[in-house]
Amino acid sequence: MTQGKGFGFGIGKMKELADAFKKAQQVQEGAKRLQEELEQMQIAGEAGGGLVKVVLSGNQEPQSVEIAPEALNEGAEVLSDLITIAMKDAYNKSTATMRERMEELTSGLELPGMGM
Repeated sequence: MTQGKGFGFGIGKMKELADAFKKAQQVQEGAKRLQEELEQMQIAGEAGGGLVKVVLSGNQEPQSVEIAPEALNEGAEVLSDLITIAMKDAYNKSTATMRERMEELTSGLELPGMGM
């Protein structure tokens, strides 16, 4: 059996593998920091020109709901719609923020199968 034939894993492949592990570790550390960052964020969604405001964290955990006294005069059905619209607004903003941050985290990394 000749040396170096094994599984086609020469020195170059080992270095490639080591680099890939290093990159994966950087992504993992970055993802952990990102998760902590997202938890601290406050992303507001609004409806009715600010009559209803919903605040989510960056990872979409509900934080608060603010309802202007004038919104109560609109009745339960309209108020329900305003809250739903504000929640969707906050959700869309937090999803976009999360996506942007993930792209920043993985940009410059040539990870196989990570094409976004």
